[in-house]
Amino acid sequence: MDELYRENILEHYKHPQNFGSLEDPDLEFSDVNPFCGDEQEITLKLDQVGRVSEVAFEGKGCAISIAATSMLTDELIGKTPDEILQISNEKIFDLLGVELSATRVKCGLLGLKIAKSAVLTAASEWEPTDKKE
Repeated sequence: MDELYRENILEHYKHPQNFGSLEDPDLEFSDVNPFCGDEQEITLKLDQVGRVSEVAFEGKGCAISIAATSMLTDELIGKTPDEILQISNEKIFDLLGVELSATRVKCGLLGLKIAKSAVLTAASEWEPTDKKE
């Protein structure tokens, strides 16, 4: 069974889903995994009801990093920003289907970290800075 998941990881690495960038995204963020040098950026567009209608990512990294983000982008379509924040690390591990070593966990979770950071960054920009009590 592990072999099947490994083949899927290699397929997503060689031919990532939603690879590229979107013009005028509603949400975007980029980050780097300092331990191995993986770099990625995720861009998202929301439809009129606030659900992800388009998603793209670009960057470079190891097979686990690219494959996990590729798989994640398919999962993001149709989600609200709040639903993105609820995606668990376990969901990513389930998508990958193989157990990650301690050194590869950050690789596998980079895309999720970036997607959540895009939501949180946008939310902080929407909040008024001069709140009155």
